[in-house]
Amino acid sequence: MNESIAKTLAVLPDKSGVYIMRDEHGKIIYVGKAVVLKNRVRSYFRNLASHTVKVKALVAKVAEIETIVTDSEVEALILECNLIKKHRPRYNIMLKDDKTYPYLKVTMQEDFPRIYVTRKQLRDGAKYYGPYADAGAMHATVKLLRSMFPLRNCRKMNTDRPCLQYHIKRCLAPCAGYVSREDYGKMIRAVCLLLDGRTSELERELKLQMQQAAENYAFEEAARVRDQLQAVIRLNEQQKAVTSGGDLDVVGLAKDSTGTCLQIFFVRGGKLIGRDNFFLQNDDDSDQEILTAFIKQYYNEASFVPREILLPVLPAADELIVLEEWLTARAGRKVEFLQPRRGTKRELLHLAVENAAKLLEERLRKGQVSLKTEEQAAEELQKALQLSNALERIDCFDISHTQGTETVASMVVFRNGKPCKKDYRRYKIESTEGKPDDFKSMQEVVYRRYKDYEELPSLVIIDGGKGQLSSALEVIRGLGLHELPVIGLAKREEEIFTEGSSESILLDRDSASLHLIQRIRDEAHRFAITYHRKLRSKRNLVSVLDHIEGIGTKRRQALWKRFQSLDAMKAASVEELAEVEGMNYPTAQRIYDFFRLDLPEKREVLK
Repeated sequence: MNESIAKTLAVLPDKSGVYIMRDEHGKIIYVGKAVVLKNRVRSYFRNLASHTVKVKALVAKVAEIETIVTDSEVEALILECNLIKKHRPRYNIMLKDDKTYPYLKVTMQEDFPRIYVTRKQLRDGAKYYGPYADAGAMHATVKLLRSMFPLRNCRKMNTDRPCLQYHIKRCLAPCAGYVSREDYGKMIRAVCLLLDGRTSELERELKLQMQQAAENYAFEEAARVRDQLQAVIRLNEQQKAVTSGGDLDVVGLAKDSTGTCLQIFFVRGGKLIGRDNFFLQNDDDSDQEILTAFIKQYYNEASFVPREILLPVLPAADELIVLEEWLTARAGRKVEFLQPRRGTKRELLHLAVENAAKLLEERLRKGQVSLKTEEQAAEELQKALQLSNALERIDCFDISHTQGTETVASMVVFRNGKPCKKDYRRYKIESTEGKPDDFKSMQEVVYRRYKDYEELPSLVIIDGGKGQLSSALEVIRGLGLHELPVIGLAKREEEIFTEGSSESILLDRDSASLHLIQRIRDEAHRFAITYHRKLRSKRNLVSVLDHIEGIGTKRRQALWKRFQSLDAMKAASVEELAEVEGMNYPTAQRIYDFFRLDLPEKREVLK
C-alpha cells in the first residue's frame, strides 16, 4: 500500500457515497458505492488473502482513491451507474461490449409524432422503448408497426402536396393537413400500447374506434382501423399467456467455462411478448454480484420498469432495499424483486434459466467463443512482445486507396482483447494529392491521432512492414511519445517488426496471441476498405447522376443519403426512387430508365 492510499484511508468519511479507484496512470479501474464509505473502502485492504483473485488484482493496481459523498444511498446508486456507463472501468462487471444498444423513439414532443431507431436517449419529451440487444427483432417490430399504422417518417411539414408515401397508403399526410392532430394522436396511442405489450387494451380501443367511424359514415377510416384490429388480434393470438396478468421481467442466469449468459423475458399483461439476452466473460464474480450489476446497468437505461422483477438470486439485503427504492422512484410506483419458490412464476424463472444455458451451448457449438478468452490472448501477446504494461488498449492503423485516389485511413481500437467500436476513427488523407504513397499517408494519420491525444494506447499496430513502421515511428517519436510501444505487422508471413531490431518476431501459428493480432489487423483493413468503397461509390454516383436531367446538388445528396451506393440505386424501383426527399415521379422514372435503357449517354458514362 502506497503512502497516498494510506493517507486517504485514514480520512475517509463515514457517510454514503461513491468511491473511484485509479491506477498509476490516473485511469479509472473501478467504481463502487457504499452505505458507509470508510468501512467499504478499507475492507479492500484488510485480510487480502481472503479476497477473490479479481479483487487481489484490483488492489494491486490501485494507486489513488477518490470519494464523492452523497445525500442518500439512492443518489449514490445513480451516480455509480452513470460513472460506470461513462468510464467502463476494467474491474467492474460490464454487460455491454462496445456500444450502446438501440431504442425505438416515438417523438411525442411533435404535433405529429414519428417513430425511428436511435442509440441516444435524451430528455426531449419523446418516449423511448428498449434498449434492444436483438437488433433484428427491433427492426422487425418497426416493420410491423409501419405495416399496421400509416405513420409519417419524414421531417418535412407544412407542404402544399403530399409525397408518394400518401399515395401508396403508407402515410396520412399530416404535412399537407390531410389528418387532424386528434385522429393522428389516436394512432400514436395505439402504437404506444402495442410497444408496451398492452395488446388486449389496444384491441378494445380499436374496436371502439371502428364502431365510431362506422356510425359517422367514415367507412374508409373504419376499414383502415379494421385492418389494424385484425393485425393486433393475430399478434395477440401468437403471444403466449404465461401468468394471470400484470407486468413483470424474468431474469435467468447460466454459466459455463466460456462465460455467462443472462436471458430476460418480458411479460406484459400476463403475456410473454419478447425476450433479450446478454453475454459477459467469466471472472470469479458470484451470481449475486452479476445480477446486481445487471440490474444497475440494464434498468438505468430501460424505457419501462415493471412492477415485479423475478431473479434466481436476490441482491444482498442492503443492496436490495436501495435498488427497490431507486426503481420505485424511476417507475413512479412500487417495484419489487422476487425469488419465487413455487407456482407459475417459479416455472417461468426456470424456463429463463434453461434458455440462458441453451444460448451458451449454442454459442460454443457455433464456434462464436474460444476457450481461451480475449484477455488471456492479450496477456499472451504482451509476453511475446516483452512489454511491461498490460495491453488494455491497442490502436491499429491501415491505409486504403485505388491507385492513390480516395485515400483513407482507419484506426480500430481493442480493449482487453475485444473491439471497442465507439473508439474507431476513419480519416480522409489530404497530404498525398491523389498519388499512391502509403508511407506519407501513415505519417499523416498517426500525426492527426496523437498530436492532441486524450488517451494513449498500450500498443500501436501498423499494418505493414519495416517501411510503414519507420514512417509511423518518425512521427510518433517526433511528438515526444518515446515510451509508446509500436510494431509493424507484415501480411506475407505474419511477421512482426519492432523498433530498433533487424529480426522479426514470428508467433506460433496456433497461438491465441497471433489470432488476436490477425483479428485486429483484419478489422482495421475491413474498416478502411469499407470507408474507401463508400467514398469511391459516392464519387461514381455523382458522376453518373450528372448525366440525368432534373438531378441537382440537393437531389443528388438525398439520393446518396437514401441508397449509399450505385448498385442499390440501380436495384431500386420507381416507387422507392420517388420516396426520396425532394424527388418527384417523372425524375424518378428518368433515373429508373437510365439504368435500364440502352441510351448512348448511359453507355458512355457506365462503360
